[in-house]
Amino acid sequence: MEGKRSLEEVHSTINTTGIPGKFKRMLAFMGPAYLISVGYMDPGNWATDIAGGSQFGYRLIWVLLMSNLMAMLLQGFCARLGIVRGLDLAQASRATYPRFVNFSLYALAEIAIAACDLAEILGMAIGLHLLFKFPLLWGVCISALDTFLLLFLMNYGIKKIEAFIISLVAVIAVCFCIEMFLIKPDLHQVVQGFIPGLPNSAALYIAIGIIGATVMPHNLYLHSSLVQTRKFERNTKDIKQAIRFNIFDSVIALNFAFFVNAGILILAGTVFYTSGNYHITDIQDAHKMLEPLVGNHLAPILFAVALIAAGQSSTITGTLAGQIVMEGYLNLRIQAWVRRLITRIVAIVPAIITILLKGEGSTGDLLVLSQVILSLQLGFAVIPLLHFVSDKNWMKEHAIGFWSKLAGWISAIIIVSLNAKLVFDTLSEWLGDGPLNFWQSLVIFLTFCSAILLIYITLFPLFSKYKLSKPQIHGPDPVINIRNMNSYQKIAITVDFSSSDNIAINHAISYSTKDVQFLLIHILESAGAFVEQDFINDAEAKHDQTILDKYQAYLAEAGFKVETKLGFGSPKKKIPMIVNEYGADLLIMGAHGHTAWKDMIFGTTLDAVRHRVSIPVLIVSE
Repeated sequence: MEGKRSLEEVHSTINTTGIPGKFKRMLAFMGPAYLISVGYMDPGNWATDIAGGSQFGYRLIWVLLMSNLMAMLLQGFCARLGIVRGLDLAQASRATYPRFVNFSLYALAEIAIAACDLAEILGMAIGLHLLFKFPLLWGVCISALDTFLLLFLMNYGIKKIEAFIISLVAVIAVCFCIEMFLIKPDLHQVVQGFIPGLPNSAALYIAIGIIGATVMPHNLYLHSSLVQTRKFERNTKDIKQAIRFNIFDSVIALNFAFFVNAGILILAGTVFYTSGNYHITDIQDAHKMLEPLVGNHLAPILFAVALIAAGQSSTITGTLAGQIVMEGYLNLRIQAWVRRLITRIVAIVPAIITILLKGEGSTGDLLVLSQVILSLQLGFAVIPLLHFVSDKNWMKEHAIGFWSKLAGWISAIIIVSLNAKLVFDTLSEWLGDGPLNFWQSLVIFLTFCSAILLIYITLFPLFSKYKLSKPQIHGPDPVINIRNMNSYQKIAITVDFSSSDNIAINHAISYSTKDVQFLLIHILESAGAFVEQDFINDAEAKHDQTILDKYQAYLAEAGFKVETKLGFGSPKKKIPMIVNEYGADLLIMGAHGHTAWKDMIFGTTLDAVRHRVSIPVLIVSE
């Protein structure tokens, strides 16, 4: 049963059918993984990589490599789910788990997205501070303005978004290639960093942060949706080819992200660890010390430019992920800019509070904490994903094989085990310090509830009577009862004295019978009309009433029964109030033709009106 399509505005907008040659067709499929890859090099990664490199040199590079291998495996599973089932991870969860479980998973996904957005805000603010000397608090506030960037790009299609993201990724890559040339790391010691080992508990905390910064929960939701932007034939051969192309896309993009992350860690290890600066956790400190330690003024500039590019690219993908999660779990769609603004406000508040209370030097710890939070949420996305792509009833011949399944569950066990150890160590430390305060008690209670939820989502698909093979997106199929409807007796028409009035009135006439009654509505929106309402009697009000009277005369001469009503103030409120008082059976409105930025400047009347009336609304345009 088909439901709402994931990211419906760009779903199947790139047609790959009929493209000659495998290479050209593969290029048509490439792009989604590059949007995913920016999440693997966002400012949160910078914080964990810098902290790991400055404290432990190159010894945590193996954690980056392990995280990247897990990321490639899990992102491949997400692409498989989206291609085969045509569902993103959130939609698949809603089709499988009970409502209370889905709401809990939704809440955890939103926490992960807010944590990710927090890292992007801080990264963007720090980049502006480093490059233009803006106060950090100003940078945090300025970062809210990029809320509308995605809305602008979405009007030009997913390919333009992908091109923009790839351009920013290229900026990051060029900056770090030059950085590597400037710092000249010891390659022999770098290779030794691939030998697994954790020196102490502090390394474990950083390692978990690196995993959370690399294998990000929101990327799993995002990838399973973005692969559906490609249109292809729904046969076994083309589905398998689409899976192969997307896996290839993921391998290239994520390995590229690995080299960027490794470059950040190697930079920190080479410049800070080897010089005895073991506690560089703040990005600002890292930037400040680059020039004197590297001996080149270009190094800190490149560092700041790459940081801004990383923050800006990540914020776009975070917005898309938030839209996917909300629509998938709750079947709720709101405007993209509203969704973006809500997410950004949720992330900005803790950033501002932390900076005000603890100062600008606290941002490094806050960035690392945000990545640990991401890691703690990973199991709640990874385990359902493994169930979905393993089920042969659901995936048919495209279900993952034994070795892929084994690798996936080993990855999940590693992630959950490391997180469990971190939580256990933290709670043990609290309990050892004496009586718990309210917030500590609340965290322990929520931790217990989260553990129960994790066990539930792990066992539910194995033992439940609900089968993955029959996802119900919208419940039972609706039954259509065919019956004759009475013709419209009262038709309300909004007019704005433009060329669209002619179209609207002629559409109304086409729906009319000889007994129909028309009501022509015009709303005066002047400043005086908002204040004085019905008491206004200025020249504009008189002029508008004169035009309404002329419209009435034209229609009356043609044999129609017509009334007019001049309203004052907000059209969003006045139109539905007049329509409801009149008792209209049908409302006809002319479309203004605004899109994107004009909607934000001039407002959107149509949506507001249709939500306030209980009759059919016909929107016509020239």
